[in-house]
Amino acid sequence: MSSTDTAAGADTAVSTVITGISTLVTNDPSLGDGSPLGLVRDAAVVIEGDRVVWTGESSKAPATDNRVDAGGRAVLPGFVDSHSHLLFAGDRTEEFNARMSGRAYSAGGIRTTVAATRAASDEELEAGLVRHLAEALRQGTTTFETKSGYGLTVADEARALRIAARHTDEVTYLGAHIVSPDFAEDPAAYVDLVTGEMLDACAPHARWIDVFCEKGAFDGDQARAILTAGRARGLHPRIHANQLSYGPGVQLAVELDAASADHCTHLTDADVDALASGRTVATLLPGAEFSTRAAWPDARRLLDAGVTVALSTDCNPGSSFTSSVPFCVALAVRDMGMTPDEAVWSATAGGAAALRRDDIGRLAPGARADLLVLDAPSHVHLAYRPGVPLVSQVWRRGVREV
Repeated sequence: MSSTDTAAGADTAVSTVITGISTLVTNDPSLGDGSPLGLVRDAAVVIEGDRVVWTGESSKAPATDNRVDAGGRAVLPGFVDSHSHLLFAGDRTEEFNARMSGRAYSAGGIRTTVAATRAASDEELEAGLVRHLAEALRQGTTTFETKSGYGLTVADEARALRIAARHTDEVTYLGAHIVSPDFAEDPAAYVDLVTGEMLDACAPHARWIDVFCEKGAFDGDQARAILTAGRARGLHPRIHANQLSYGPGVQLAVELDAASADHCTHLTDADVDALASGRTVATLLPGAEFSTRAAWPDARRLLDAGVTVALSTDCNPGSSFTSSVPFCVALAVRDMGMTPDEAVWSATAGGAAALRRDDIGRLAPGARADLLVLDAPSHVHLAYRPGVPLVSQVWRRGVREV
């Protein structure tokens, strides 16, 4: 159905066609059935080097060096996990067990992870990151964002970002996760540190700056000061907003043209209208609601208002210890009012939008050849068969890695 000129230099690259695709999700309406997913039936994809150069019906696929038969399986863009917290040590099993048992548990929370992370070596932190990334890759995640936020000292935040930057370009400085326990009596001084010496040490290793704008963490004025300082240093803002209560986070995100407002659980009509009028993506994180038995975000309300929605894991050791985007897709369909098509789009193209990327999250000529093959004939099976390991192949930059 479509073709494009090969990118400069790609004439020397090895070409591969994946054919025998029952349903191809392109996320480009012009390439398929006109829907947002741009579905093509009985389809093929041609890869040269690390790029997609052709998509269309199998019968029209051009000649290539190599041929791979998908065997009637579905092919999707690789998942884009635009919100995770993977630089940490330790776990919070006791906290989770107490919460699920209905028992009071007052120890630690994020502070437990902060203490364990500070005590860990660089090698231990990186080994944990690599382990979680391999786990996510097996489930179809080909692009991920991750944050600091469990060190809360200048040295610990900077080293987390240095480690993360060895594995992804999507690195977020989150010194403003909570007020450091070292500054419990002087939160203003901690904001000064986050916007001063800590920012100086962390900015060279990050693309994004984030803040947890919530009661008990950082208020609207503090969040604005932190994000504005980061933007002045070349970091793009994103924000944890309106997770636990109504508040100023979403409005601030739109005001500052943040790439994403994440959680968006408690929203006023004015919040929804603001998101619909701006470029800020609403990133929903259903793993957090699942793991804490909290109220679900109303995805249907956002989608009906025309808000761009992303789905992500929020993988972290306290409130959402899952690296599975397929699991989050199933939750979004079952409990948040999304259709399977909407959930798959949000976990791919929506995640790309939350990172302001147009080279991932789609399978169209010129896009990066990041894709997954499902052991199922349709993407709908991700929600239809929750918990089943349906991802049978994962390709990243044109190379099969799973």
